[in-house]
Amino acid sequence: MKPIDFAELKVDALLITWLPNVRYLSGFTGSNGMILATPDSSTLFTDPRYTIQAQEESRTKVRVAKGPLIKAALESIKRKRLKKIGFEKAHLSYETFETLKEGLPLGAALKPTAGVVEKMRLVKTPEEIERIRRAVLTNSAAFASAVKTIKAGVKETDLAAEIEYQMRRHGAEKTSFDTIVASGARTALPHAQPTARPFGNHELVLIDMGATQDGYASDMTRMVFLGRPDAKTRKMYDAVLRAQLSAVAAVREGVTARKVDGVAREELRSEGLDKEFVHSTGHGLGLEIHEAPRLGKKEKTRLEAGMVVTIEPGVYVKGLGGVRIEDTVLVTKTGCEVLTPTSKELMIL
Repeated sequence: MKPIDFAELKVDALLITWLPNVRYLSGFTGSNGMILATPDSSTLFTDPRYTIQAQEESRTKVRVAKGPLIKAALESIKRKRLKKIGFEKAHLSYETFETLKEGLPLGAALKPTAGVVEKMRLVKTPEEIERIRRAVLTNSAAFASAVKTIKAGVKETDLAAEIEYQMRRHGAEKTSFDTIVASGARTALPHAQPTARPFGNHELVLIDMGATQDGYASDMTRMVFLGRPDAKTRKMYDAVLRAQLSAVAAVREGVTARKVDGVAREELRSEGLDKEFVHSTGHGLGLEIHEAPRLGKKEKTRLEAGMVVTIEPGVYVKGLGGVRIEDTVLVTKTGCEVLTPTSKELMIL
């Protein structure tokens, strides 16, 4: 883990309030915490509910506050005579900002910062990669168990519930996001929420699922067809599969995120389906399901070995349906490693 560069930030201290960043820097997994970091020390503030947990988990000094954490942090700022305090502008609520601003000692000032810890989280450590790998395997095992229950008449919500049960059964602590299950024409909705609609014969089922294990997320999308797919559906599926495989093949250290995205779009353009691809080709994941880098049209970030990203092109045609195929992928020096073991062939039931 790289240290925070306070000289580059031009601050005496940094207040970290976003819980994934708090966890990354301290190891603390509770729901209420913030860190005041300086060049010489780092203090985790939390409340009495987490006294034992914070002492067991945190790699930093712990201070248990009986009142609002921001007021306890302000006491430390005054005691340490800190003059310029950076804060996470994307994550600090206006109410907390006002309390912080009003409570500063005379002569002290605030400086907004962006993405300081998130940049540190871009390249995963070997331990983080191992945790993501375990989450991916748990996710695929849950899919393999849940897919056995799919048949005509089963509701989208029934399958979503079975998927989430199987995740827990295989070791996940929670889902990485709300499980997406869509069937028939509803597969054209990229982020469809499961409904009470029953699966019918001769239609697609889209399943987008992620398991979180040891704090780290996984993400996978697979397609199932009940019956025999028609020519249009098969053509759409094959086109997305080629786009996904081409994008995976383009992943390696030094390649820009937009290059990977462009490879997927070019493959779909050759089939006249690029306009039906309405989202980015992928995103980073780790402590959060959506992290940098984003693999989109305008993203100039160069991939580095140790980054973990999803590759998930999709095509969505109103009235017909949609197809998305997604893997979790580890960037390496010479290419990438596809962590997702589940077959990408269209599963026909």
